[in-house]
Amino acid sequence: MNTLEELYGESRLQTDYFKKYCDYVRKLISEVDIEAVKKVVDCLLKARENNKTIYFAGNGGSASTASHFAQDMGEIGRKIRGKGFRTQSINDNVSALTAISNDYSYDNVFSLQIEYNFDLGDVLVVISASGNSPNVIKAVNLAKEKGGITVGLVGFEDGGRLAQICDHVVHIKSKKGEYGPVEDVHLILNHMIVSFLMMELKDQD
Repeated sequence: MNTLEELYGESRLQTDYFKKYCDYVRKLISEVDIEAVKKVVDCLLKARENNKTIYFAGNGGSASTASHFAQDMGEIGRKIRGKGFRTQSINDNVSALTAISNDYSYDNVFSLQIEYNFDLGDVLVVISASGNSPNVIKAVNLAKEKGGITVGLVGFEDGGRLAQICDHVVHIKSKKGEYGPVEDVHLILNHMIVSFLMMELKDQD
């Protein structure tokens, strides 16, 4: 039984469950390794300084977070009217996603998109609650082979394979299968990081 099932079993009213869910997400947020977040921010700032591209990838709900993160990061330059970040979500090209899935396999859907575009020093941010999605693992391995920096936003007990191979990891430690709360915190990390970068760079410029 995961935490959400336990919370539901303890709740007599709908509002009891809603409050307990909020409390649980607060708990997960309070346990985030802030030093790990700082390392991710420093990595993103270095990519901006060196005019490197930051790629984002994820599956399912994490795909929407990857798209959201890439868009928010890409807006920073316009909003501060200064130097921005070069970002690209590799979830969003439907032709590439369907062609690669059909002609090769879904395991290659991200790696083949960066195969000829990823340069030394570029950054790949992958988002996965389980940390075990084969397609993001394959993309991380390729990015590392090409001399890139890899960032993993992961969840569940051990963060999966991504927690072991990514250069920088932010791990939301929940029970296995708790996709919703992990994805909630990943999106909060997006907004936390982007809001900080926007204010930090606006002050500098």
